[in-house]
Formats: sequence, structure tokens, C-alpha cells
Amino acid sequence: MTIVVKDSNGATLSEGDSVTVIKDLKVKGSSTVLKRGTMIRNIHLTDNEGEIEGRTDKVKGLVLKTEFLKKA
Repeated sequence: MTIVVKDSNGATLSEGDSVTVIKDLKVKGSSTVLKRGTMIRNIHLTDNEGEIEGRTDKVKGLVLKTEFLKKA
């Protein structure tokens, strides 16, 4: 059974895609805030269809919920 991962607009996400943050998000365990419009490149899909792994220039090893992302 394959997992279908979709962004906030319903577009299907796949391994290595780029996504954009649609809302300012606080990073748990850090004082960093991901601003709206931040690009996350080369995402990695997880076993959970509601989450992806990615990294930015400031924060490595992010796990983000797909409801706050849109495909770039």
C-alpha cells in the first residue's frame, strides 16, 4: 500500500519536491520562526501521510505538517 501525501491545496507531493510555508510557524525547541513564504527544498516523505521531513538554511531535520505547506 503506497501513501499519498498531499499539501494544503490537494496537490500530490513526492520525494525531492520543493514546498513553501503558507503560515508563520514557530520551531519547537528553538527560538526560530519559519516565516510565510520560506522555501523548503528536497523534501523527504515519512511513513505518516500528514508529515514531511525537510531542512532550511537555519534549521536542519525539520518535521512539518503538510497542512501548512504548498507545492512550489
